[in-house]
Amino acid sequence: MTRKPVLINLVGPTASGKTKVALELALALGTEIISADSRQIYKEMRIGTAVPSEEELQAVKHHFIRSVSIQEPYSASQFEKDALEKIKTLSEKYPKILMTGGTGLYFHAVNYGLDDIPEVPLEIRLELNRLFETQGIEILQKELLEKDPAYYRLADIQNPRRLIRALEVIRHTGKPFSDFRRAKPKQRPFESIWFGLYWPREILYERINKRTEMMIQNGLLAEAEQLYPFRHLNALQTVGYRELFEYLDGKISFDQAVNEIKKNTRRYAKRQMTWFNKNPVIKWIDMTRENPIQVIMEQIEKL
Repeated sequence: MTRKPVLINLVGPTASGKTKVALELALALGTEIISADSRQIYKEMRIGTAVPSEEELQAVKHHFIRSVSIQEPYSASQFEKDALEKIKTLSEKYPKILMTGGTGLYFHAVNYGLDDIPEVPLEIRLELNRLFETQGIEILQKELLEKDPAYYRLADIQNPRRLIRALEVIRHTGKPFSDFRRAKPKQRPFESIWFGLYWPREILYERINKRTEMMIQNGLLAEAEQLYPFRHLNALQTVGYRELFEYLDGKISFDQAVNEIKKNTRRYAKRQMTWFNKNPVIKWIDMTRENPIQVIMEQIEKL
């Protein structure tokens, strides 16, 4: 009987060191990397999304890094389709494939399949978009908290596209969006093994602060200025850019924008951990005490 290929899922919050660990692991396994990051996939967003360096991209073949324009609609369901096709192709060459990133929904889509969400009339979506444009994101957050607190705790509530998607289903069906979460995972032609990179909160937050400062030094403001004309696009409703757009609008000072980036990135990391902690099969690696490559390789050898 032919052994199924193995998909190694390497997850963790932002600034946990996934890029470096994934590179070392891919080199040790002699495989390629699939990026499961809903922002690194965009061509125009480099500094603010902390994409791997050119040297890292040359050392190991990466997929879905800067491959889509911010002006092209791209969803988790599209990633599910694209990633499954890529895994099928790579599995013809590699018995083990590595997928890493911080977008929990992308990992869920590839490993388990997405929910069967009903079609929603366009007028409901347009109404919610008008609400967001006229009253801001807080009104959407409040409605989701009231109507579906379970999904509110999991969702990226700073992402208006995600909020609108949930609310349009709620308004159309009269049911919580969380009711449509898939109960039975789809069958996949590969085995999955999961690892997560863990840091104590204080250390992770310090890493986030330092990385934010490094992004600023590397030219994040100039990148935000180039993207400013497209600030209305869903892709740019992203920590790091959104705060600098407020600075460019004259609403806050530059120092305030940088502090907001740090604060909102910490909040985002907390939401990421909330999502990943609901997956009981993830083996968490304490980055202060364990060698992640050694731990992962030992587990893989037991398969």
